Amino acid sequence: MIKYIFFDLDDTIFDFKKAERTALAKALREFGVEPTDKILSRYSEINISQWKLLELGRLTRDEVKVRRYRLLFDETGIDLNPEQVTAVYEKNLGIGHYFIDGAEETVRALFGKYHLYIVSNGASEVQQSRLASSDIVKYFDDIFISQTIGFDKPDIRFFEKCFESIDGFSRDNAVIVGDSLSSDIQGGINAKIKTVWYNPKGNIAEKIKPDFQINDLKQLPSLIESL
Repeated sequence: MIKYIFFDLDDTIFDFKKAERTALAKALREFGVEPTDKILSRYSEINISQWKLLELGRLTRDEVKVRRYRLLFDETGIDLNPEQVTAVYEKNLGIGHYFIDGAEETVRALFGKYHLYIVSNGASEVQQSRLASSDIVKYFDDIFISQTIGFDKPDIRFFEKCFESIDGFSRDNAVIVGDSLSSDIQGGINAKIKTVWYNPKGNIAEKIKPDFQINDLKQLPSLIESL
């Protein structure tokens, strides 16, 4: 029986892609650059690739935050300072939130029946600001952010730190829900807890195999109840 549910935040509860696009567009305009679809889409691709390197331990968080812009600007010929754009982008990213469809209703449906937690690799200040604006913190027993923990998902040390702070915790009664195979699902596998892949696009899991998968968050309560 499941007692503990660990939720990823970006692109599982919050629509990070929408927030990212909005924050970057505002930042580029502040520096006099028109945020075309091509630039915004390419940034998103580069950003994902750099976070993958962080998950593999090849880059630090600070390196990711600046390197993604340096790569984008070198490729597109944009003459801007990556450090300055990073600061403005993160300020914008921390303003407001956008929910994934069904996320708020799903969390509310699970609240009171299970112990709910957030596990995020995002920047602490940005995530805390977005969470505060969303009014969903009240549903969670605790919030674990990698920048504060000192390790990033899927590193087992991240999960061990989380587990240590939960009284009476048992891996057998825990599950992680997330959209990222390499971060959330691999992290759950490393930590030896059950995994649920939120897969709205119907992608194929080739190397990293989740225990379960859903394409709509509203499917989660009945799935959890059956485990």
